[in-house]
Formats: sequence, structure tokens, C-alpha cells
Amino acid sequence: MVAKLIDVFFGCWHSRYSFPVTIRGTSRRPQAGALTGTYVVCLDCGREFPYDWQQMKVITSPAERREYVAALATKQAA
Repeated sequence: MVAKLIDVFFGCWHSRYSFPVTIRGTSRRPQAGALTGTYVVCLDCGREFPYDWQQMKVITSPAERREYVAALATKQAA
């Protein structure tokens, strides 16, 4: 709890990202890229985030991740 509070005030704002990297083949798959197959990296702190190439946006919050997974499930069911 205290760590999250400190991170809010002094943590990274994740304002600068790398170009999206798409994973191909059997190479090492980062956790961030496991959701969409594509990820970006914060250039300030090095944290990886999933990237939705169709909507061209970074998926940062857990709520956005749940929405993305739900959209994939409904798309595959159809």
C-alpha cells in the first residue's frame, strides 16, 4: 500500500515508449506481449506494456486488459 502511494508521487509517468515490437516464432515471449503478441517498453524505466496494434494504443490498466480479453473471446465465439 505504501509502495503504491510512493509510486504515485515519485514513480515513472510512462510518457515515452519504444516503437511496438511484434513477437514472431519461438523467441522469448515477454509477459506483456503474451496478451496481444505486441508490446512497447517505457524508455525511462524499462517496464513493458501490451500494445493493441488494431487500435494503435498501449494497454496500461487492468480494466483495459479485461476488456481486450473479453473482446477477443466474443470475436472468437462468432
